[in-house]
Parts: sequence; structure tokens; C-alpha cells
Amino acid sequence: MGVDLRQVLAGILTLTMFLMLGHMIKRDHFDSVQEKFPGPTKEVTKVTTIRSLHKKGDAALKNDVQELKQCWSKPEFDEGQQSKGYVTFSLTDGPEYHVSQIVDAVVVARYLGATLVVPDIRGKKLGDKWNFGDIYDVEKFIGSLDGVVKVVKELPSEISPRKISAVKVPNRVSENYISEHVEKIYKKSGSIRLATFFPSVNMKKSTTSSNGDSVPCLAMFGTLKLQPEISEVIESMIERLKTLSRKSNGQFIAVDLRIEMLGENGCQEASGSKGCYTAQDIALFLRKIGFDKDATIYLTQPRWDNSLEDLKDLFPKTYTKESIMPADKKAKFLNAESSEYEKVIDFYVCSQSDIFVPAISGLFYSNVAGKRIALGKNQILVPATIQESTAPATKFISSYIKKKNHLAYSCFC
Repeated sequence: MGVDLRQVLAGILTLTMFLMLGHMIKRDHFDSVQEKFPGPTKEVTKVTTIRSLHKKGDAALKNDVQELKQCWSKPEFDEGQQSKGYVTFSLTDGPEYHVSQIVDAVVVARYLGATLVVPDIRGKKLGDKWNFGDIYDVEKFIGSLDGVVKVVKELPSEISPRKISAVKVPNRVSENYISEHVEKIYKKSGSIRLATFFPSVNMKKSTTSSNGDSVPCLAMFGTLKLQPEISEVIESMIERLKTLSRKSNGQFIAVDLRIEMLGENGCQEASGSKGCYTAQDIALFLRKIGFDKDATIYLTQPRWDNSLEDLKDLFPKTYTKESIMPADKKAKFLNAESSEYEKVIDFYVCSQSDIFVPAISGLFYSNVAGKRIALGKNQILVPATIQESTAPATKFISSYIKKKNHLAYSCFC
């Protein structure tokens, strides 16, 4: 049987056309990216990604603010229960702790009928000390608690701080705990100095609720306001990041990634998950869920470190505070003695970013999540080691958001 060369040629041409069409479709919908990281193996990982979540409009990551209503009302205080004693305390370890420390101090002072003294702010080093008004608005703090608990700016001169009994309470202290462990000391001493300890990070919503929830809700979300100069610095940095994000609809990602914390935690993997992720981990995670090289990223790392180059290789628009803060503000807010200012800036930039990625688990993540929930910003992506070449971003939405199990959902609805 003879072979018709014309039919063979027609078949080859048809097959070629189909192959070309398939290549064009693939090229139109996907970008194939070669990712190469430094290391002893010098391996090259090939990852196929959707061009941009911003451009494709991933429903879970749209910049839609879901406004929530306040579910609590300002509690009233019976002045007949007012005692003569005082509760003093300090804010320590950064703004993620400040919020919880204020909640516990307000709850304790209200239960005891004591007068709350405006706290000072302490750093990690001995002698690191700031006035409350250096960072927060004093009048806002006092005014917000009017009718809830009595507040004064300073301890009366006739009361010596050295004679005040120190008392430790667990975070999210209960009335039962105050009754059993605090009240007797307060009555004996007349005044107490409070310190909150954190037995565990637990910001999950309680399964039960009561009218008493209004006090911690007010303390957590209604008392702290930054003083104007710090607010202006943060606003200018956010505007700068949005300007740098023109190619991604003005949206930027904030990543809580601090080299010092990574070293302390070791980032060991257990049961398929890790407590923290390196710059290289974050780079691969973001790329595999679809972010492209135009994504703008803010890091909480205080200064640039060589270990961040893996992230910058894939996302050139990666910045720390020193590269986006107004030049005339750096002397005050970026010097060696201003670490508390830097922590506050990180906390509020992460709270107001379009997308938040916690590379480190802990209270910073939990309280930033609470702040974002209150602002209606639900775009929180929790990193993971992704074995596949791509994965949907919706798979990594924080459980605080997915399950609505954060304490903030007790205060907003």
C-alpha cells in the first residue's frame, strides 16, 4: 500500500500548529520562573506561578475592608466602690505586650476599685525608660477610661514606690484569680505594682462571654493612640510603600521577620510545621502562592542583613525601615537608643499593611491579627513549606480569620 506524501505533510503541519497553539496558551497564562538560591547544592528550582495575585484578583486577597461593628458598650463604674489604693505598672517588651499589659491592669484596678496610674515604658536594657507620652497619647488614655476606672498621671508624692507590694498576674487574668491571689495583698499593702506574665500565647476567643467582656475590649481596642509625631512617621512610610507598589495596585506585604528571633527559635520543623521561617522560606512561599517580582515587601528586621538577599533576589522591592523612613526622622527613631520606637513602628505598619505574613509565631502575630480584625483587614497569610510547585493563597489564610476564633471577634461583629 503506497503512502501519500501530501497526507503525511498535512498531518505534520496540523500537529505543529496544535503544539504552537498550546505553547501560546501556556505562555499567556503562566510565567515560568527560574529560582536560584545560594547554597552548597546549587540546585535550581523551577516554579510555575500565576503572574500576580494582585493582577488576577484573588478573591481572598482583594483589598476589601470588611468593616466590623463594636459589639460592646462602655461599662459604668460605681464610685461607691472606689478605694484609696493605687495600681501601678510598666509597659515592657514592645507594643504587642503593651496591649495585653493594659488590659490586665485595667481589669485588676476596676475589680479592686483602685486608682490606675499612667504607666511608664521600659526597654530590655537596664535604664531604658520612656514616659508614656513619648509614644502614646496620655489624654486619650485617661479619657477613654473615664467612668470605667479612675486614672491619674502620677503616684501621689506621699506614697513611696518602694513600699508598694509587687504582684504578678497571668495574661488575661480572671476575677477569680484576682480574688484569690491579688485582693488580700492589695488590702494589706494599700497599693500594688502589677506585672503581667505570659504562661502561653492564647488570643483565642473564649467559648463563654459575659458583660465583663466590655472591660477588656475597651482596654484592648479603645485606650491606645500614638502621639502625633510617630503617627506621621508611620503614615509617611506607608505612603512610601504604596507609591513603590504602583505595579501591584498600591498594595504592599508586611512580613514580621527578625533575624535575632530566628536565631533564638532555631526554626526547627516538627509535624510538618515550623515556629518561624527564614527569608528563603518566605521567598519561596510567596512565589509559590503567586506573587511576582513586582510585589513590595516591608520587613520588621531593624537593619539590612545579608541573609535577606534570598528574599530580595526574587522580590527586588524588599525594604526595611532605614530605606523608607523620612531622612529627617532617622536620627530620632533609628538610633541605638530608640528600639522601642522601632517596635511600635513595626507593629502599626504590619497592622495597616494590605497583607500580613508572620514569619515568627508569638504574641506579635496574635496582637497584630487582633488589630487587623478591628480594622477589618483580614488578609493574613501564615507561611508553610509547600511541596507542590504552586498552591492557592486561600489555603494559608490565618485560622484566626478562617475560624473567627480570635479574641477580637468577642469585641467586634
